[in-house]
Amino acid sequence: MGVASALELAARGWQVEVVDPGPLPRPEAASTDISKIVRMDYGADELLTAWMEEAIPRWRSWSARWGDGLFHEEGFLLLTRAPFAPGGFEGESLATLTRRGHRVDRLDAAAIARRFPAWAAGGYVDGYFNPVAGWVESGRALARMIDDACAAGVTFARGSGIDERGADASLYAVGAWTPKLLPHLSDVLWAVAQPVFHLRPRDPAAWRPPAFTTWAADIGTTGWYGFPANADGLVKIAHHGPGRRVDPDAPRTTTRDDETRLRAFLRASLPGLAEAPVAHAKTCLYCDSFDGDFWIGADPAAPGRFVVAGDSGHGLKFAPVMGVVVADAIEGKASLRTARFAPRPLASRRAEDARYGLS
Repeated sequence: MGVASALELAARGWQVEVVDPGPLPRPEAASTDISKIVRMDYGADELLTAWMEEAIPRWRSWSARWGDGLFHEEGFLLLTRAPFAPGGFEGESLATLTRRGHRVDRLDAAAIARRFPAWAAGGYVDGYFNPVAGWVESGRALARMIDDACAAGVTFARGSGIDERGADASLYAVGAWTPKLLPHLSDVLWAVAQPVFHLRPRDPAAWRPPAFTTWAADIGTTGWYGFPANADGLVKIAHHGPGRRVDPDAPRTTTRDDETRLRAFLRASLPGLAEAPVAHAKTCLYCDSFDGDFWIGADPAAPGRFVVAGDSGHGLKFAPVMGVVVADAIEGKASLRTARFAPRPLASRRAEDARYGLS
């Protein structure tokens, strides 16, 4: 969020300095990983769907300009164990995409078994495949964004705080550290940990497209989602849900229960991975907002200070377009997006079942 904002502000003529403890990309940052999903499937949320309709072509453009294929547009598979029902994430996503003119492949149990044979036979009876989606090599992409920012005149300084007295505006884009550095926001923003596993299957080729692709399986119930094998033969599977609240500076270790739950899911859904060894495990930190929406705008506690936070597990995919909303908020330019994501009281909380998004 910080580098995306710096890129947009520099393009608008601002002199921008990014202050970070480093190194960059910072290993502790949520985006610094082998992969993140890029997709427009957002339930009934028209605004986020439309925003990703803008972001995906820019991911293509960025990847083409960088020349190293960091955006893998290999599609996104959503599966459910019961038929789609009104109000469910998958069914509402399908309805929204169809209404907006996107062509997706609806799948029944037979089609799932035929096209995606790694999934346990008969386990999932409904789903769809959206070809306009995929994943990005997130840590490497962030490094490229930093290179672009340097080329645009953004300066980077190592440090742990901003001298706000010398700035026309200061922006806190500190992810899970937001409620720690700005404790007056801790009633609306907090850090949570989600387990992430990198598995090493015996035959990585069997876990690559088209037979295996980026997926979410009953995400509202199981919380599990994942990726095909990368160039190193690793299959990443992670969890999305309420998580457990943590100090962002605590160790990033998973628990025995995290792996127990993962193995149970794999035995029931992806039996070919059930015994695959764990090459790496960690927790990814979300900065959750109380209503699951981004938090972008002026900090009421300090004139001239702005905050971009509240990724709630779905920030990286918006990188090509995030800076526009942040820069508009800083420059006082109103839009539907600045209005929706502006700092807001707890009384504005939407229903929990309106939260959509995965990392």
